[in-house]
Formats: sequence, C-alpha cells, structure tokens
Amino acid sequence: MIAIVSLDDLRQRLGFKVKYKHIGLLVDGPNILRKEFNINLDSVKKRLLKEGQVKVGKVFLDQYAPDKLIEAVTNQGFEPVITSTDVDVAMAAEAIELVYNPAIDVVALMTRDADFQPVLMKAKARGKETLVLGVEPGFSTALRNTADHVIIISTAED
Repeated sequence: MIAIVSLDDLRQRLGFKVKYKHIGLLVDGPNILRKEFNINLDSVKKRLLKEGQVKVGKVFLDQYAPDKLIEAVTNQGFEPVITSTDVDVAMAAEAIELVYNPAIDVVALMTRDADFQPVLMKAKARGKETLVLGVEPGFSTALRNTADHVIIISTAED
C-alpha cells in the first residue's frame, strides 16, 4: 500500500527539522509592473524559492490594465485581481486576510509604497514573518525598516 504524504510530512518523517515556509505574495501592479521597470514575475517567483514556497500569489491591477498584462499575469501563475477602486485598499485588505491565515508563514508584499507599513506591523504583531520586494527608485525606507526581510528586485535593464 502506498500512502500519499505532503512534502512537509515527508521531511518530518525523514528527520528534517527545517519547516518549508509558505508564502503569501501580493503584488502592487500599478506601482511595480511599469514598463520602465520591466519586471519579470517568473524570476521573482524563482527568487522567492530561496525563502519558501509561494502558496498565494495575487497581482492587484486597476480597471485600466490592458488585457495583455492580465493575460501575462495569469500565464505566470498569478491570480489577477482587478479593482475599480484604489488598488492599495484592496491589496491591504487581502494582506490582512493573509495575516489571519494559519496556512501562511510569510506575508510578502511587492510594492514601493509606504502605505503598506501598517499592514507589515500588524503581520509582525500576529507572529508572521514579513518580506518586502521592491524596485529602485522610490522604494520606501519605512517599508525597508519595518519588514523582516527585504529583496530589491533588479530591473531587466540592470
């Protein structure tokens, strides 16, 4: 008889004590996915494999996002979230959901916007690790100083 077990169960049975972290990644589309930055979401996902496994991956876009961008986000394995209101509000609400999700170990935000600092503080207060991915120029110093981990994503031109 063959029993199907999860990767975490297998590691535990083999005596590994390292827990593979489950990451919830939220991307501020209008702030990050700009032509001048030329960000490749696939390389971002690969970079995050060093930190853990992305269990939730959502890209927040406004109502004016082109269809090709929405298709590209979907093709890279992310869930596009289109909002007719301020993207920051929808993303912050989803981030708080991640804070209260027991299956998520790390709340990761890909943004440059200091408006998300209270979300990071709430996540840390609830025992979640926090990770911020950002792009220069304009990457908030407040976000960098609040997050447990910071990753600066290099643009394709670099």
